[in-house]
Amino acid sequence: MKLKFAVVFEQGSRNYSAYVPDLPGCVSTGRTWKKMQEMICEAITGHLEVMLEYGDPLPERYMTLEEAMAHHSEPLTADEQATLAESDDGSPTLSVTFKEIEVEINIPVPVVFPACVGIA
Repeated sequence: MKLKFAVVFEQGSRNYSAYVPDLPGCVSTGRTWKKMQEMICEAITGHLEVMLEYGDPLPERYMTLEEAMAHHSEPLTADEQATLAESDDGSPTLSVTFKEIEVEINIPVPVVFPACVGIA
């Protein structure tokens, strides 16, 4: 099954980071742009596999790039502002990029055992 997700990429002073608004907690970082794209694909795939393993439903609707942009530009909460203020050099994000990433996952088919007949 192929799924597409809007991903928010940020370039900081020393690395890249990315997160998927549709999958809370699905984040990754990488030293280069190429590595970051590889890492976020792995993070998405792993996140979805764990959701399926625990029986969590996959999102029914996925954000468009425009919705991801709007989500990203929402004001920071007080906790997020405090975290930003505590960063090592206080430098802001240098650039932000929005891109769709497509991943392929295997959805396991439940095993159905035939009913036992004639057990004495």
